Amino acid sequence: MFHIRDIELVHWDFWRRFTLPLDAQIITIVGPNGSGKTTLLDAMRTLFALKCSGKRDFRRYVRRSNAGFAWIRTSVSNKPGNTGKRPFFPCMKDDVTLACRIKRAGGDWIREYCIEDGIVTVEQLEESAQFIGLRDYQSRLAYAGLTPAIAKVLSLEQGDTDKLCEYSPRSLLDLVFDVFGDKEVLDNYQAAREEQKTAQRELEALALDLDRLKAQAESKRMEAERFLEWRELNKEATDLEAEAISRLEVAELQTEIGSWRGKLARARLDVYQAEHTLSSSDTRMAALAGEKAQAEHALNSASAQLKDLDGTWLAARDSLRDVDKKLAERDALRERVTREHGAAALDSEDAAATAYNDWQAARSKVKELTARFEEASTRQREASSKSGAPQDHEVQRFRSALNEAGIDHRLLAEITEITDPAWQGALEAILRPYRSLILLENDGDRHTAWALGERERFRHFIVADRAPCPEVLPGSLLEVVNFAGEPPKWLAELLNRIRRVDNAQAAGKLPRDQDWITREGYHRERRGARHLGVPHDFWFGELARNARLEGLQQEIAELDKQLAWARKKQDEHEAAMKTAREKLLGMQAAELLLARAAEFEAGEQDKPALQAALQRAESELAAARAEVDRGKERMAGIAIEADRRSRDLAQAREVLKRVAGESRPQRLEQTARLLRLRAKRKGMPKHWLDAEAQAELAEHYGGLAGARNELNRLKRRLHDGDWPQDESVLIVKEKIGMELTQREGDYGQRMAYSERTKSMVDEARAAYIARLRATVRQYGKNLRALGDLSGVGVECPVPTLENDDATLAAAGLEVAFDFDQKGAQTLNDGEASGGQQVMKSLILLIALLMDDARPGGFVFIDEPFAHLDVANIDRVGAFLRATRAQYLITTPVTHNANVFQPAQLTLITRKKKPADSWAPPIGVLRRQID
Repeated sequence: MFHIRDIELVHWDFWRRFTLPLDAQIITIVGPNGSGKTTLLDAMRTLFALKCSGKRDFRRYVRRSNAGFAWIRTSVSNKPGNTGKRPFFPCMKDDVTLACRIKRAGGDWIREYCIEDGIVTVEQLEESAQFIGLRDYQSRLAYAGLTPAIAKVLSLEQGDTDKLCEYSPRSLLDLVFDVFGDKEVLDNYQAAREEQKTAQRELEALALDLDRLKAQAESKRMEAERFLEWRELNKEATDLEAEAISRLEVAELQTEIGSWRGKLARARLDVYQAEHTLSSSDTRMAALAGEKAQAEHALNSASAQLKDLDGTWLAARDSLRDVDKKLAERDALRERVTREHGAAALDSEDAAATAYNDWQAARSKVKELTARFEEASTRQREASSKSGAPQDHEVQRFRSALNEAGIDHRLLAEITEITDPAWQGALEAILRPYRSLILLENDGDRHTAWALGERERFRHFIVADRAPCPEVLPGSLLEVVNFAGEPPKWLAELLNRIRRVDNAQAAGKLPRDQDWITREGYHRERRGARHLGVPHDFWFGELARNARLEGLQQEIAELDKQLAWARKKQDEHEAAMKTAREKLLGMQAAELLLARAAEFEAGEQDKPALQAALQRAESELAAARAEVDRGKERMAGIAIEADRRSRDLAQAREVLKRVAGESRPQRLEQTARLLRLRAKRKGMPKHWLDAEAQAELAEHYGGLAGARNELNRLKRRLHDGDWPQDESVLIVKEKIGMELTQREGDYGQRMAYSERTKSMVDEARAAYIARLRATVRQYGKNLRALGDLSGVGVECPVPTLENDDATLAAAGLEVAFDFDQKGAQTLNDGEASGGQQVMKSLILLIALLMDDARPGGFVFIDEPFAHLDVANIDRVGAFLRATRAQYLITTPVTHNANVFQPAQLTLITRKKKPADSWAPPIGVLRRQID
């Protein structure tokens, strides 16, 4: 049987909503009287379709919340048992969600149950759960282990679970049979015996009357059967001659026509396919000719390119070889200097070369800084003269292309002026995507400009449609913008649609669909609101130009400092180079090395580029060779396809020639068959021509020839036989037959009932005795197993059972307990202590729930530790831990603290305060296990 993992309550009694963990073997529910311990157990009973405690039911609890609905949801284990099957099959996950939804319907409260695979929340259940009825739900629970027997035990009244030891032997036996559903066997036996006597008397009276009526009915039956046979044969012959043969003639014609129609259709299909093949193959052959020409052109181009790239590769290889030769000469000169003048001379040469390199680097730096200084000065002059907005290289290149094409244009930034500096940042945030938008002065240039934009892959808008600004709305962004020309219509409308607000809170007074923006760039539009971010570099208006001027002045000042430092370094390196060269004067090899230092240095610097060029040439050469190979493969593929198409054309022409010679005679024959069919069908009812009916008719008679043979046979039989032809024999036979059938039915029912009652009496008595022995034997086995776990000797002998009603009615269940080997005690002999009484009741209770096929399960126990001392509380707790079941135990707050010792989980309930609408949630204490 399954275990409970957790429980969630929504609007149950005075609890609003909470979830409790129940993933422990022993769970203690503690709280003062009236704090909801029994209420929690009743929620679990309602969830498992059990009776609530006392006179309560689920309606009492849901009415208190005044919410109109309530939910009870739990997740339980669904792991395979000893047999390998899962309790809630076909649910295959290890956890299953059980839920009960209670709602008002038609003035009353109703329950709906559902079982979902996995752990599902209440909200998900509300949307997609498939609810089932109470009967189906109880059946699913019974399959999972919560059988009707266990349900009755779990529904025992509060206080009865710990007082089972006070039952009399007869009461205990009644409880066992009530739990397992076997007590009614004896009641069935007594009722069956009385019914048997009454049925026997009625059966004897019916037998006499039945024999007289049978003889009379048999005579009339034979006469009526002869008349019916004659009528049926006569009708069959008439129908066969008038209908079946004509229909079968039509059916055979239809079959023949259908067969030839299929043949002719296949011939037409062959013609269509052949014509389609001719058309498609001719078209494809023409296309292949064009593809072949293209492929030849592409192959020639690739071959020419391969030849050019081969020359390029040879040139790159020769250039690199020349540089390597020059560097080899340098190495030879340096070796000679070392050999003639020593290593110090080579150091002087290295110093001179190093000084030369430093001087060259300083010269390059001075040139670079000078170019940057001149570029910054140019941009400063442009910004000072208000000649335009800043542009990136892509925009400059494209504007140059427009100017070369003679297309007048302007940037959006060149016609835009912002009149309120406070809103500069917000406007820059809105217009940031359109910084490089280009406006055409002449609408007729738009197609030419767009073609240039496509060729140059220009990523910014090119706008030709411009219009005067609309009437400015007060408070809009357009109110703080002036355009020196006509802007794009959509841009002016966008700015006019956006309202200026101080902050997002101030926007609450605007209409719901109004666009707005704050000074800090927080923007709301139809898709929602977001922060656009105020740009640090401004592009539009006087404020942007001033900011650019200030930045350019700072950049020019910094470049001027760097340029002065670079020129100083250039002079220092030039002096060091001259000094190093003076040291090398007088050394022939060193002078030659120094004279060619620039040549050698250039070769050293050019070598990486030449190596890269050679590698690039090799890569391009390989790609060109691959392209030539692909062109050759394409030419071969075109040749193969052209050959296949030629064969298809020849085959299609042969099909057309063959079909043209055969089709005309076949069509004339089909026309003649159609005319015969129309003549035969004329005047026939519509249902005679139904294809399924005709097929059934042909199958029944074996075709037209079989129908004609059957007609001849029927006519001979009618002519040669002696047949009654008066229809009144049917009425007489029917009347007597009905009466006989009624009498036989009554007699058979009474006889079967009598035999059934006799066997029921015998079976009920034997079943009762056998089941009584088996039940007591199994219950005793369960008791002894629990006694071994708790250290208590338990004996449950089978009562004396004889085939006698009085003995069976007086039978009882005697159970003896031996605590600490002090002698056996009966159920309620008054000698047991309070702890022993609780142990007795627990053993008797848990034995009712034990099932070898489905071990485990859960038990509700109300206050089992009442009136127990510390030693007995520990003993009961040790017993509970030793079993395999899951226990939910209630206990008041006044008990000894040892009642919590066996519990891994403790739930603490609290009373609702009068002033509160909802009761406080249940507290949870979990034991930490080392």
